[in-house]
Amino acid sequence: MSRTAAPSRCPSCNGALNPVKYVCSDCKTEVTGDFEMCPFCSLDSENKSLLELFLFARGNLKAVQRMLGVSYPTVRTRIEEMFNAIENRAEEKEASIGVLEQLHRGEISLVDALESLDEST
Repeated sequence: MSRTAAPSRCPSCNGALNPVKYVCSDCKTEVTGDFEMCPFCSLDSENKSLLELFLFARGNLKAVQRMLGVSYPTVRTRIEEMFNAIENRAEEKEASIGVLEQLHRGEISLVDALESLDEST
């Protein structure tokens, strides 16, 4: 059976998708919950492929350059963009946690929290 990568963004609103169900391929046991995706899972397919090449090359940008057949500056730029995408996701998560902590302490209203969370996605 051919498997595809799980989508990381909602096809309707482009919001972040979180996995809620895992199934064992052997015994079919199911585990459900609101699981968080890893920071690399939220990358688009192009950046996932680039990350895979980068890891395969053990961080050697010249090796990545040879594998992709592009110039060294192009590789550096693409790798930097990939890392920026990972960092942006982490910053969004931290901002969301901050908003929820403010709500929990009663510093902001539910409406304000929802507006802040909508702005950060």
